[in-house]
Amino acid sequence: MEWLLKASSIGAIAYAAFCAMVYFMQPGMIFYPNMPDRTLVTTPRSIGLNYQDVELITEDDIKLHGWFIAASSAEPAQHTVLFFHGNAGNISHRLDSINIFHRLGLNVFIIDYRGYGKSTGKITEGGMYLDASAAWFYLTEQKGIQPDNIIIFGRSLGGSIAAWLAAQYTPAGLIIESSFSSVESMGKRFYPFLPVKLISRFNFNTKEYTQSVQCPILVAHSSSDDIIPFAEGQEIFNAAPEPKHFLQMQGGHNGGFLVSGKDYINGLQSFISTINNYQ
Repeated sequence: MEWLLKASSIGAIAYAAFCAMVYFMQPGMIFYPNMPDRTLVTTPRSIGLNYQDVELITEDDIKLHGWFIAASSAEPAQHTVLFFHGNAGNISHRLDSINIFHRLGLNVFIIDYRGYGKSTGKITEGGMYLDASAAWFYLTEQKGIQPDNIIIFGRSLGGSIAAWLAAQYTPAGLIIESSFSSVESMGKRFYPFLPVKLISRFNFNTKEYTQSVQCPILVAHSSSDDIIPFAEGQEIFNAAPEPKHFLQMQGGHNGGFLVSGKDYINGLQSFISTINNYQ
């Protein structure tokens, strides 16, 4: 009996130690600004696009860096995409998406969060929401773009930030691509043996934010996503209010939009047309 008690005590201590390790390691498990590193490896000019370097100052005095890529049409673009990227790399790794939006006749504004790329500061969840707000105010106040001409787009982790921002303001539309319903939901899927709710240091509750959005919503997710399960995208979609649309992609988490090819581009184009019908 004594050995059983000792074994139980050792097991409890080991479990508590593992929980503590997961608690303290969470930032490194979620954010990958240095993968492969923070250097901007290219610019939109490498794919023939003119761009404007943008420097923003957030409410808490963090300096952010971004690019504004104007549509090339003779007439001003009707919509501007405010682009929030995923948890790894920086804006220079998103040229494929920038090019797709440009081909659709849209202006594109993409920023690096604090601690990413050329942006300063330390990464925090609350800070990333301040970053999103700074980007919004840049477009609406400095650029003079009306909210109903802005489409907020977020991929993966950026989907949660995009949903949060769209819940604070009212853009023309919201696109959430390859994202998760919440950190807690993802934690329970991958660590069902842990008290995820108690030890989670982050929220990123995409599902909850989406419920408050008052504009057309497109949720895009691949049934073959190898990082964020398809069911997570479905949860976000089910929680979203009308009008909403679902775009099922193919391929893995990071390249699904490329693998899906014309189906993906047509899905975006169809959603943008839908936005126009609601305006």
